Amino acid sequence: MPASFDTLVLNAQIATAADLYLADIGIKDGRITAIGTGLGSAADTIDARGRLVTPGGVDAHCHLDQPTGDGSRMADDFLTGTRSAACGGTTTVIPFAAQFKGHSLRAAVDDYHRRAEGKATIDYAFHLIVSDPSPLVLTQELPQLVAEGYTSFKVYMTYDELKLDDRQILDLLSVARQEGAMVMVHAENADCIAWLTEQMLDAGLSAPRYHAHARPMLIEREATHRAIALAELADVPILVVHVSGRDAVRQIRHAQGMGLKVYAETCPQYLFLTAESLELEGFEGAKCICSPPPRDKANQEVIWHGLDNGTFQLLSSDHAPFTFGGPTGKQVNGPNASFDKVPNGIPGLETRMPLLMSHGVAGGRIDVHQFVALTSTNAAKLYGLFPRKGTIAVGSDADIVIWDTDQPRTIRNELLHHAVDYTPYEGIEVTAWPAITLSRGVVVWQDGHYLGRAGHGQFLRCERPTPARMRGRGYRGPLWRP
Repeated sequence: MPASFDTLVLNAQIATAADLYLADIGIKDGRITAIGTGLGSAADTIDARGRLVTPGGVDAHCHLDQPTGDGSRMADDFLTGTRSAACGGTTTVIPFAAQFKGHSLRAAVDDYHRRAEGKATIDYAFHLIVSDPSPLVLTQELPQLVAEGYTSFKVYMTYDELKLDDRQILDLLSVARQEGAMVMVHAENADCIAWLTEQMLDAGLSAPRYHAHARPMLIEREATHRAIALAELADVPILVVHVSGRDAVRQIRHAQGMGLKVYAETCPQYLFLTAESLELEGFEGAKCICSPPPRDKANQEVIWHGLDNGTFQLLSSDHAPFTFGGPTGKQVNGPNASFDKVPNGIPGLETRMPLLMSHGVAGGRIDVHQFVALTSTNAAKLYGLFPRKGTIAVGSDADIVIWDTDQPRTIRNELLHHAVDYTPYEGIEVTAWPAITLSRGVVVWQDGHYLGRAGHGQFLRCERPTPARMRGRGYRGPLWRP
């Protein structure tokens, strides 16, 4: 008699964003087809007795093999980046197809598909980065791409090669309202940063530590306030990404309290790094240059509190894999380049979920349901992948993480699986790490061994809420809230 399932995960302590219960999980053709007890036979079985089982992570903000304009090159492509993600419990990534000014948005998407084809070991979708909202982009390319499953796009309020002015942002928000897309905003005031940077360089203050001085919290506060005001004027929800500290949090909480549909994301660097991380000897502080920069320990507490009280809906890695050594990474402009010439971003795909499980759940700062929501469910809902992704339920993809939660270890770059030559989280102790990761029912990580295969990952079309649901303050979005 043929087996009922391809795989049975037995005795699983299943945690979702809403529930915690003991059951077996039946998997057939990459999907969860049954949850219960006494389910029958399977070709393979995995005994999860005594272990916590959660949905695979959805990292909704990461950068892989993304072209740059300054001579730098990202170390992780879709093979090494998704390999690293799988080893840390993430089974879906959403990186960015980035438009260059003067170029077609459609061409950027086509190029990004070529970069991903045959390499990804887990499933992936694309956000768009719009840097040149020309009439062609606004009236043709962007509406067509949203209809084809690219339902979110990012706008920058800083970086010369990417930044948009307020009028351009309003034009894009208007398209988002009409087409039912989600707009992500990098909120920092470009003119203030440029002015401060010039003042410091003129005074000979060029070391990595001064990156934080050029981007104080008030610059993030002003831009966050302005982004929210623009979204309110356009009557459309927005997501403020990589929020770093108290000032921006207050703007977001105020807007949420007013009933505006303002969502927020933060990242591990704002929980585990501080401005002191930029003050390492010599050029070492460049390893932690990211924007916005890490703040102080008091602001770390603000971010932790925001994860617990519902200010933040997402914890993403903002993985930006530039090597420290070599001519195309952090030192692309030399080993003593001024802080403004250092590529922004830090690696973190593989460590995102273990850090939050260890210091958030095991540390008593959040519960396991909040963990699942922040690392998986909310991203799947916000970006139109739920319930295929982001939960353990009949009909969902069999993206599953079985956790070791009682084997302390120290994060060491030599144990990670990205192509970057360092991790900013070197030396941090964790008590939890995935024992087994399944992507659509296939074991891609087990007991310290990577078992994935290039090309297993599939491109995902994201669904969109209808424009009627997106309009107005009555929007309830695709987002789960506890």
